[in-house]
Amino acid sequence: MNKPSDEPGRPAPAASPAAEHGGLPGMRGTDHIGFTVPDLDAAVAFFADVIGCEPFYELGPFQSAGDWMQTHLNVHPRAVMRRLRFLRCANGSNFEIFEYASPDQNPAQPRNSDIGGHHLAFYVDDIDAAVAYLRAKGVRILGEPTVRLSGPSAGQSWVYFLAPWGMQLELVSYPQGKGYETETDRRLWHPAFPEK
Repeated sequence: MNKPSDEPGRPAPAASPAAEHGGLPGMRGTDHIGFTVPDLDAAVAFFADVIGCEPFYELGPFQSAGDWMQTHLNVHPRAVMRRLRFLRCANGSNFEIFEYASPDQNPAQPRNSDIGGHHLAFYVDDIDAAVAYLRAKGVRILGEPTVRLSGPSAGQSWVYFLAPWGMQLELVSYPQGKGYETETDRRLWHPAFPEK
């Protein structure tokens, strides 16, 4: 098995904080976020053309006559992973976007209040400019940006928006930092400063 130091021209990174504090051995961070969409081509076009992500390679189809899909992927044994595509979105986790066909597929998008509910948040330098851009592209924005004035998230602005197929997404911005930063030297990861 290769280690990070085995890759030519790439030095081994420092030990991860999780490994130092009893977490998952060797963990370096989040590699990718995977999610399923109804139409892979439409989703890739949205994330590339509207959001600005960079598409990489595609795989598939995958299916099995046995129970491999259920055993390894926790899906119906007759599910077909039609295709999947990897994208990179600037300084953040890669996306692994799937298109499935399955006898028991639920087409409803989960809300945040549902078990398994989720959203993807994109950090932007100017939330008003980003909202205006999305509106000009015909993207549905849910309300107006909310600004946190107190507490650990003070200084943060955020607003939700929807992908064309209903997936929940968010814009977030805090160019002057967040309130919690005045009380500790520790920092949440920040896509504008990925090295910190």
